[in-house]
Amino acid sequence: MTEDSYGFKLLSQDLLGGFGSIGEGMSMQLAKGGRRVMWLAHEGPPKNFTGVDVTDPRAPRVIVQTDLPHGKVRSNSLEACGDLLAVAYQTLEPGLTPAGFELFDISDPENPRSVSFFDCSGPYSRGAHCLWFVDGDYVHVASGAPDFQPHDQKDDQIYRIVDVRDPTRPSEVGRWWQPGTRVGDDAPRPKRLPIDSGFRAHNTNVYPERPDRAYIGYLDGGAYVLDISDKSRPRVVSAWNPHPPYPGFTHTVMPLFSRDLLIVSDECVRDDGKDWPKLTWIVDAREEGNLVPIATLPLPSVEDYGQRGGRYGSHNLHENRPGEASFKSDRLIFGTYFNAGVRVHDIANPLQPRELAAFVPPAPAGSRVPAVQINDVFVDENMLVYAAERHKGGLYILEPNF
Repeated sequence: MTEDSYGFKLLSQDLLGGFGSIGEGMSMQLAKGGRRVMWLAHEGPPKNFTGVDVTDPRAPRVIVQTDLPHGKVRSNSLEACGDLLAVAYQTLEPGLTPAGFELFDISDPENPRSVSFFDCSGPYSRGAHCLWFVDGDYVHVASGAPDFQPHDQKDDQIYRIVDVRDPTRPSEVGRWWQPGTRVGDDAPRPKRLPIDSGFRAHNTNVYPERPDRAYIGYLDGGAYVLDISDKSRPRVVSAWNPHPPYPGFTHTVMPLFSRDLLIVSDECVRDDGKDWPKLTWIVDAREEGNLVPIATLPLPSVEDYGQRGGRYGSHNLHENRPGEASFKSDRLIFGTYFNAGVRVHDIANPLQPRELAAFVPPAPAGSRVPAVQINDVFVDENMLVYAAERHKGGLYILEPNF
């Protein structure tokens, strides 16, 4: 660890057999025999996903690693739910395949078996970027579709709800997109931002506490809360968008139900501080139809981190994922900040959040940038922290001591 780290003990690091580039898919399976398997989606080819036995967090062990069919597809996102694994596939260009998501039987973790594939390919589709699968019944996915034509190609991925109660026959039951982004919409087209990342869905989270609500990060379109009580007709309940004047890319909208708060992260997408500030916001949601920002999580200064190399700013959160293997808190927020590592904030007072811990390891050998790029984070029910590195560093397993 570097001098910037405090509040964590590093238990282990696994370079994943030399394929240590991890995207934003991390999911824990409680497998048969008391085993614990961490499933990881890769940032890009040649690898698809990796399973790591983390039963002993001090001695993680790769038990399976799969390959992508070609070099123009990535599996950036995945979710394990029981003995099913959903994996998202996004192609480099529209019109390519495979584009969609695949379901695997992982009851034998060393031998994942394909169960079905939900095809999202089409002339304007790059497939699925990010998915949410926590109840065994529905996959909520940010994806293109064969019949969806955007005005701007960067707006190609919409919110789709897919019924997988019969995992051999997934079928779409509903969809929603920001009005004005599709050819044929009556609504006016949105005004593009100076750094134009697109008006499209990213995280599409639905929690058992409110199964009638979807919490959507819609990149340059901001944050949306949707009523999905009728899954065939999602309806906007509220929207909040700080872009402009801030530079776009709403990534995650995480509700804290007992607090009537939302935690909203904007992803940094440019190296060397070129799209600073990319912040994680605390939003008052007591009046669901009137979302009000009240604070941002404190970060070290851009003067200290902006030129260290690679990206610096907010990205992923530990999302209080449902399930017995996931840590849940309405007070402790675990987030990733690329070259500023993993950081933990206490929001007991949401108007004055304070940092409790940080883990900033050295840049991994062979990385394209001279600083670490911590991409995603998962916290298990024992509060062990699993952090993923974007380029070469693989998986870090941390024990908090704050």
